[in-house]
Amino acid sequence: MKEELEKIKDNTLKEISSSAAIDDIEAIRVRVLGRKGELTAILRSLGKLSHEERSETGKRSNEIKAELEDAIEKRKSELGSAAISKLIQSEWIDLTLNSPGSTSLRAHGHIHPISQMQYEIEDIFSSMGFEVLDGPEPELEYYNFEALNIPKHHPARDMQDTFWTEDGNLLRTHTSAIQIRGMEKKEPPFRIVGPGRVFRYESTDASHENTFYQVEGMMIDKNISVANLIFVMKELLREVFRQDVKVRLRPGYFPFVEPGFELDISCLICGGKGCGVCKQSGWVELLPCGLVHPNVLKFGGIDPDKWSGFAFGLGLNRLVMMRYGITDIRHFLSGDIRFLNQF
Repeated sequence: MKEELEKIKDNTLKEISSSAAIDDIEAIRVRVLGRKGELTAILRSLGKLSHEERSETGKRSNEIKAELEDAIEKRKSELGSAAISKLIQSEWIDLTLNSPGSTSLRAHGHIHPISQMQYEIEDIFSSMGFEVLDGPEPELEYYNFEALNIPKHHPARDMQDTFWTEDGNLLRTHTSAIQIRGMEKKEPPFRIVGPGRVFRYESTDASHENTFYQVEGMMIDKNISVANLIFVMKELLREVFRQDVKVRLRPGYFPFVEPGFELDISCLICGGKGCGVCKQSGWVELLPCGLVHPNVLKFGGIDPDKWSGFAFGLGLNRLVMMRYGITDIRHFLSGDIRFLNQF
């Protein structure tokens, strides 16, 4: 029995090493180690041997079985790697080459101008110590309205036409909801911005769209004033337009800030002299802002007697339109490749 075991081992190892295909290896495994295999038959016949022979033969049989299994797996791995290498060499394709018959260079893709502006603004705010946050587009009424000091039946809700869902939720009408979620998770002092897509249920024209992009931000610290707000906004606009920008504040009503302002910039088209873009006023309305309302701080779990802050909202579409002189907001979602190829 011992000689038979060693013969099976030696012959099987030779066959494994000389095999050139994985299918051949599998056939060897079935013939020797399968349910009706040569080695399996010996293991099943151990009951006919004496106690001493059974112990010695069983131990050696298991050792040979383990050795053969290791050899089979190793050879399979070698053959598999060789097959992959052969396939790579024979069927390798350079995907950067032009397609057959093409005489022009492959056209390059373009990052959408709004995405370009968003990345740029995120970099600007990050350089000033702001953290970039994100939030869900399908939003809870609480975060979109109530926690921003806009309770049910408040007239300010009429200022934002809203897509409501059947379960009472909505598509967010502004990214201010990100500010509330950030306030709940962070301990003051902090600086955050929340860029993203927002939705309004309204008719579209050259200056209105039902889907557009905003970035809203907030700074919470001690003794924050309007001066801090103006400084941050001027730094942002100087980086965006690559020049110093003259700004002014006008009183404006927004439930989540008190006092609230409309921030205008001197028209970059006419230099403040008056033109069609600024409606001959020399100023272009750009963004709402103000000091965070105490009620909003309370909703965010922040003590308004200890902390204060400013908040602002900026339309990314409008910034891109002003930088590049785009006259129709509908171009951004038109899918017209001729528009995107310009950027």
